[in-house]
Amino acid sequence: MSSFLDMSPRFNSDFLWGASTSAYQVEGGWDADGKGPSVIDMRDSIPEGTADFTVAADHYHRFEEDVQLFAELGLKAYRFSIAWTRIVPDGDGEINEQGLAHYDKLIDALVRAGITPVATLFHFDLPHALNLKGGWASRSTIDAFERYARIVIERFSDRVPYWLTINEQNMMVMMGDVLGTSDDGAMARAYQENHHMFLAQARVMKACHEIAPNVKIGPAPNIACVYPETPHPLDVQAAEYYSALRNWLYLDMATRGTYHSTAWGIMERKGWLPEVQPGDGEILANANPDFIALNYYVSHTVRRPLAEDGEMEGAGDQHIVIGEPGVYKGVPNSTLPTNDFGWEVDPVGFRTTLRQVWERYNLPILVTENGLGAFDVVDEDGRVRDPYRIDYLAQHIEQIGLAISEGVQMIGYCPWSAIDLVSTHQGIKKRYGFIYVDRTEDDLRSLNRLKKDSFYWYQRVIDTNGADLSSLIES
Repeated sequence: MSSFLDMSPRFNSDFLWGASTSAYQVEGGWDADGKGPSVIDMRDSIPEGTADFTVAADHYHRFEEDVQLFAELGLKAYRFSIAWTRIVPDGDGEINEQGLAHYDKLIDALVRAGITPVATLFHFDLPHALNLKGGWASRSTIDAFERYARIVIERFSDRVPYWLTINEQNMMVMMGDVLGTSDDGAMARAYQENHHMFLAQARVMKACHEIAPNVKIGPAPNIACVYPETPHPLDVQAAEYYSALRNWLYLDMATRGTYHSTAWGIMERKGWLPEVQPGDGEILANANPDFIALNYYVSHTVRRPLAEDGEMEGAGDQHIVIGEPGVYKGVPNSTLPTNDFGWEVDPVGFRTTLRQVWERYNLPILVTENGLGAFDVVDEDGRVRDPYRIDYLAQHIEQIGLAISEGVQMIGYCPWSAIDLVSTHQGIKKRYGFIYVDRTEDDLRSLNRLKKDSFYWYQRVIDTNGADLSSLIES
């Protein structure tokens, strides 16, 4: 008799093998063709010696070349974000036709190449002009977001079948000061902003279903399973607290239109409860997402709070600096290896996360980020050898296949990232892409594209529909 562990990974014939980017990290052209400044463009907290986002990978000017490479890679889907400030430069004023025309050209190029466009409406880059008016703390931003979303959905939904609302809303709320998306660390304000984003998301999902009934739309938080450090009941409870605040608060609201009770209790005890106005509940209850998109990089391990615990300490990384006084404290997991940037690597946790999400919500899942950042180098023979990335992705893809074998319904897998881009924390030196971009932190060099070993590996994975995950690359 075979063990239940002896399952072979399997993928449906229509599984979307893809890859992802975001506008501010890959496009460049930060002020080109009428684009307005975003909060990312106006950041003053970029670490010294780290590339800014003004040029990035220059995808804005080189997207046709990049799409040809994506087609050669064999991508079935490309997940990108639309820069709000390219469409409405000040967030709520005049429409910029040049911005719409750019995404028309990008989407048309993808469709011609047989690549399914997957569009994210908001990926951290709030218009700076709206931020000056209060940003997400102002209910007027809800109206502005819905207006912007209606503009782009009406324009592109004939060619874009999958839409994502807000990328990693949970990270913006819990770690907004780290990501540069919030200049106010007060958590009460952050959870008020969170409530307004929930309302904006729900209104946009409803609007999308009205405008384009045949397309699908869903949320895109960063979701990760949480382990207790020990079997001690208070450590188990701490893990449940963190998972409630980090994961289920966001997915319960997106799918059920209600606040997760444990998360709400923590918010109440901490003094973080948002102002909820009459009618908000009805708006939130009518969102009805078609699927769940999620980003996964690492699992997390926490323990119960101890008297000696102080404030969080760390270098400002949302996957390392974890803790809430009196609730939970992040700790290393001694059973897991770490990458060059201190992130733990847990492929089995990925499968656990997928199962948890499927079992709670019974909505199909699209993975929209998962990947390994590393110090890639071009060897003397002009080749980028990145076996570490191949190994990381192979292990995670295997776990997706096993999750499917266990009944999890998957739409596709879009790892981070299609091409090298500027990391939020470590600039261009932290490379994720299948395609190398020839530039450094302070020297744009040629910006030429170079296919890494992982490019050819992922090409084979796609060609075999996930059957061949072997790491062998011709020397």
